[in-house]
Amino acid sequence: MIEDRLLIRRFNAGDMDALRRIYERYKRDLLGVAGALLNDQASVEDVIHDVFVRFASQAGRFRLRGSLKVYLAICTANRARNINRADGRLRTERLGEVGFEPSDAVGPSEALRRKERRRIVVDALAELAEDQRQVIALHVLGALRFREIARQTDVSINTVQSRYRYGLAKLQSLLNGEVDL
Repeated sequence: MIEDRLLIRRFNAGDMDALRRIYERYKRDLLGVAGALLNDQASVEDVIHDVFVRFASQAGRFRLRGSLKVYLAICTANRARNINRADGRLRTERLGEVGFEPSDAVGPSEALRRKERRRIVVDALAELAEDQRQVIALHVLGALRFREIARQTDVSINTVQSRYRYGLAKLQSLLNGEVDL
């Protein structure tokens, strides 16, 4: 958190290296959040680009209230939700490898198994209600606490926890016997 505040101070002073460091620090988490909400590689990349372009436009006047990671994750989730609304439906194209970098430490057969498991999980996530998918993505992939999600989405913590619990129950039902997690 202290490092984020220092980066924000440098960013507001016009240091674009600070923006690059913020991007590198949070890119992977944000790709995971956007990927879980969109399931379309091109849209995922567009969302991350849009979030950082908008963030960069605030240089010199950005005021951080709370966690930078939470702020960026909520911006990503909101942008993804707007894209889904504009489309009128959840995109069903395959996510591929967005937000997941393959490990060089595994062999080809293990890499293929992991890719298939990810595909099954992504397909199951697409079956969830948008609010459940958003809470799961923010909590699991964005590593946000329920309290942070509740505050940023302006709903009660009980609602956030219920969405998470019901979403996980539906995921478990959808994945029952499909994949070993």
